[in-house]
Amino acid sequence: MAHKRALEALDRTLQDIRENNRLMGGTVLPLAGYFRQTLPVIPRATPADELNACLKASYLWRHVRKMTLTTNMRVHLQGDSSAQSFAQQQLRVGDGDFPVDPDTDLISFPSDFCNLTESPEELNNQSLSRHY
Repeated sequence: MAHKRALEALDRTLQDIRENNRLMGGTVLPLAGYFRQTLPVIPRATPADELNACLKASYLWRHVRKMTLTTNMRVHLQGDSSAQSFAQQQLRVGDGDFPVDPDTDLISFPSDFCNLTESPEELNNQSLSRHY
């Protein structure tokens, strides 16, 4: 997810370009994404800083009309059971259904949830080999 300031800057820019003081210069702006999955990345930030950077913390959020998809079509059309399992685990993370370690206040993912690599180069090689 983009930092809230990026969309706030877009709002001001569209208002300026279109000479219209309404939200987003009076245009409809569809946003797409899986907001549970992506938080803004802020180096050396606290969890509070990261939450404050989210679109939900912006003045724009109250104007957002949320439309929800009910079927993950990518998973559905693939027919891959491991992709279905991964999608279900993502939903569990978003719903807060993963157990939290009381000592660290962090969640632990099952080993099959993640692809572990030893280096950034290995990660790049694994990622690129899947797509090219």
